[in-house]
This record gives sequence, structure tokens and C-alpha cells, in this order.
Amino acid sequence: MPVTYQWETFSKWAQKWGTLLSSVCDIVSVTVLGQPFVILSSATYMNLLLEKNSAISSDRPPSVVANTLVGWDRTGLTVDYNHPRLRELRRLIIQRFGTRTAVASYSHILEQQTAQFISRIWWRPDKVTDEVRRHFGALILNLAYGYQVELDEDPMLKTAEETMRAISHILTPGAMLVDLFPSLQYVPDWLPGAGWKAIAKDAKKLADEMFSKPFEFAKKQIASIADGSALPSFTSSGMDRINSTVDEEMVKNTAGSLYAGGADTSVSAICSFFLAMMCYPEIQDRARQEIDRVVGCDRLPQLSDREHLPYINAICLEVLRWNPVTPIGIPHRLSKDIVLEDYFLPKGSIIVANIWKHLHDPHIHSEPYQFKPERFLPSDTGLQPEPNPRNLVFGFGRRTCPGAHLAEASIFLMCAMSLAVFDIAKPVGNGVVLEPKIEYTGGTVSHPQSYKCLIRTRSRKVETLLKALDGDSGSYERTMNITLLSIDTGDKDGSNAIADILRALSPRLPVGRDN
Repeated sequence: MPVTYQWETFSKWAQKWGTLLSSVCDIVSVTVLGQPFVILSSATYMNLLLEKNSAISSDRPPSVVANTLVGWDRTGLTVDYNHPRLRELRRLIIQRFGTRTAVASYSHILEQQTAQFISRIWWRPDKVTDEVRRHFGALILNLAYGYQVELDEDPMLKTAEETMRAISHILTPGAMLVDLFPSLQYVPDWLPGAGWKAIAKDAKKLADEMFSKPFEFAKKQIASIADGSALPSFTSSGMDRINSTVDEEMVKNTAGSLYAGGADTSVSAICSFFLAMMCYPEIQDRARQEIDRVVGCDRLPQLSDREHLPYINAICLEVLRWNPVTPIGIPHRLSKDIVLEDYFLPKGSIIVANIWKHLHDPHIHSEPYQFKPERFLPSDTGLQPEPNPRNLVFGFGRRTCPGAHLAEASIFLMCAMSLAVFDIAKPVGNGVVLEPKIEYTGGTVSHPQSYKCLIRTRSRKVETLLKALDGDSGSYERTMNITLLSIDTGDKDGSNAIADILRALSPRLPVGRDN
């Protein structure tokens, strides 16, 4: 089994060996050291097996390293569906973030954090990836624990990022031989080939810190919430609801799983967004026209604008399709034998959904390697929109991501606010435009390879506002109440100025709302 860029290899296998009821290669089975793997390459089979037969296809492959040695089973991501605490963990997340209405109650936090990202990226336009990663880490720590990231090298943020890098490698199918031969976990550390044990020890230490330190911070802050000196959070709410089925350990694990399940994937999506906007300037132009028409120039886009910005929503969907953040998702495992159409799939088979292959099938998505948001909108010629990738990228059946609505809201705000304020262009070196390479990493979560882009404000007015903010606050890390300036939108340099960017960056003045 390949351990990097698996979706590419699986796509080649599907093309070579796949058999089908139509013209697309749907299903391939391969046995590795006695372990059967079933690779699905079309939504038809993914839905048939992972949705309609979710009762027997919702387990996870056994992972000695992740679950037994690192303790990643506490997140619920890598355990079987009948795990005694998984359903309660999912229920807690769904209660807080499982619907659009629930997520809307956190709009002020999402909008404020995104506006702070806009301010930081203006000062560090050469650090897009770093700032995107910082933003999503800070957002999850805020929502989960009421923790405010203040330093560029925040220790809690650093620990969480290092943990996710280690786990991404460990969870790559085939990366850990011990997962196929569990008895190897008992070999001594010094034995040649047992280097994975050191990896597991380091990952466990990081994971323990990732779950414990912010949780202990939140516990200390809970007592001070009454006097208004601490932020409410998922942890503070969960601790108030401890009962016979929810204990402190459950709250701790669920809070940690929010970061484990959402931060790294959202980083990948937004880094893809900036890469795409740099490569497709005409899409930026159309998006800004929609923002100017719907939102205007006196405030930043906010979550309540979402239903009125169809093209921005289409951009978000295309970001998820163009280069899916988890190209093969998280593998499932069959708990029973099943005959699927004409195929016998034995109990214990590991099911891999090659999401990337389906989302790049030219029979499903026209010009699949092009970034075309309009594919998800009704056309003037009467053509129906192409299938929504949301049904694939957030998981299947009983293992669908419980935080999907939170992720979508976060991605929408990042895209909408960035387009409202910035022009994202290709970099220039020695007077020559440098063409970016569209290349991705090959892990469980696939990120764009390092790239540079040129980020400029849309108008001189916006630049003036950002400089004024820095001058009044002393630092983009500090936010203050600043009177909303009156801006003349008839400026000669052409673009709408975002007048309330000052308000957006104040914690006491929610984005787009009057004081």
C-alpha cells in the first residue's frame, strides 16, 4: 500500500482494474498481508455502502499506535461506532454546533476572530499559511476553552499543531506496520524496525498536553465567569451539565476533539482558497461585485449575509471540491459480511472512499481541474448545478463530521471577508510575474505546498483605515473601541472602502452591527 498520495495510486488502480456497471471504474479490492482493502471511486458506491449500509460500515480500522499507544481514541475519530462513549461525544458536539442555527449563536466570535485575521494578514502578507493556521487554532481554542491566543508562538497553539502533524502521519493507511500485525507492539524499543514506538511516545506526550493544558486553563477560569472576567466556552457549558452520562473526562475529550477534527482541515481549505484566488483573478472580480451589491461598503460581510451571497457560497463549495482536504477521508471497516451488487465484501474489510477521484471525474464535474464556482449555480442555459461536494467531504453515514456546519461557517467568513478587503495576486520577482505551482502534500490531510502570493488592499481608503487602527491601538494584537469613520466611496482609485473594519476589530462592537 502506498503511504503518500494514495488517492493518485488508487485512481490508477481503479482505471486499470476497476469493473463497473457503467463507464466509470467504481470499486477495487486489494489484499495486503491478509488484510482486504476495498477502494470506492464513485459516489454511487460510497452512498450504497457507507450511507445505506451504515449499520455495518461505520467502524474504524484498528489502530494500535493511534488508539492503544497514543490514546487518540479519546477523540472518537478512530474508534468503532459501538464504542461506549462515542455517541455521547457526538451528541455533545451536535448540541452546540450541529445546525446552522446553533452555529449562528457564535457568529460574533467567528466574525471577530476573522476580522482579526484580516488585520494580521495585512501586516504579514508574506505569512498567509502561518496566519491561516494561527486563525483556526485560535478560533477552536476560543470556542472550546474560552482561551485567547495572544502570542505568535503561543504554547497551547504550538502543542496542538505538533500533535496534529504527528497524528496525520500515524493515521495514514499503511504507514504503521504494527496496525496490520498488532503483536509487534510488544517488541522491545531497541529492535531494528521499532522506530514507530518512539514516534508513538512523542505523539502521546503531545496529545496528553493538547487535551490537558487548555482544559485545566478553562477549569480555572470557570469560577470567574460570573463576574464577566472570563469567556464562556464549550468546556464551561459542558461542566455545567455533568450528569450520569456526561462526566468531566467526557467534557475534556469532547473539547479536545473539536481541535482534532476541525482545525487542520479548515487550514487546508483556506490555503487552497488563497491559491485559487491568486490563479483565477476573474473569480475575485465577480465575487467582489456580489459583495459590493449585497453588503455594500459600510461594513464587512457577516454570517447573516450568507444566504444572500450565492457566488461566495459557490466559491466555498469549489474550494472543497477542487482539492478536497482529506482526499480519501477516514477509512471505515465492515463489521459484517455483505454482498454489494455483485461483490462479496468480507467482515473486517477496510473501506476507503477515494473522494478525490470522484470529485475529479469529468463525467461528474466538467473540467475538474479548473476552479469554476459557477458549476454549482443554475446556468442561463438551463443546465442544472453539478452535485454538491458537501455530501462527500464531510464524511458518510453515522460518521459524518458533527462540526460540519461550524467548518462551513468559518470557511465562508474567511472567504467573504478576504475578498471584501484584499486583492490576491501572483507574486512578482525581478519585475516578472511568478506563476504558482498547484501542488499538494500527500498525507491524510492534504495541504497546498508552500507558495507565495501578493496581497494588497482593494483601495487606498482601506489601507488608511488599517494604518489608523495600528496607530491608535499600538499593535494589531490589541483591539479598542474606535469611532466608525465616514468614508467617501467615490474615491478615484476605484474600489469600495470597508468603512467598519475598525469596528470589526473591536471586541465590544460586533461586525456589521451598530453600537
